[in-house]
Amino acid sequence: QVQLVESGGGLVQAGGSLRLSCAASGRTFSSYTMGWFRQAPGKEREFVGGISRSGTSTEYADSVKGRFTISRDNAKNTVYLQMNSLKLEDTAVYYCAAGAGTSWNNPRGKYDYWGQGTQVTVSS
Repeated sequence: QVQLVESGGGLVQAGGSLRLSCAASGRTFSSYTMGWFRQAPGKEREFVGGISRSGTSTEYADSVKGRFTISRDNAKNTVYLQMNSLKLEDTAVYYCAAGAGTSWNNPRGKYDYWGQGTQVTVSS
């Protein structure tokens, strides 16, 4: 069992930056692919990006490529989402997820555990 807790969300002006964190419980964090997803009001949840177990490989949705960066610290059981040049359309609830058998570069991969989400609101 893995418990995930996101933090770092908030209100930011367009063009600004935020860094989200996702802290995981348990001693097997490094055995999980980690992903970030988001869901805006009235829209389906979408894949933001994924990171491999070692942290050496990442994948991003086209909508965030070049602006968002995922990293992880396996010693701290934490995955991060650095968001720069934020746009109004980035407003959403952001979730981290852990997948034991999924690939970091598969947007439709199966994730086993999910956090409760953190709200990111970008204002003009």
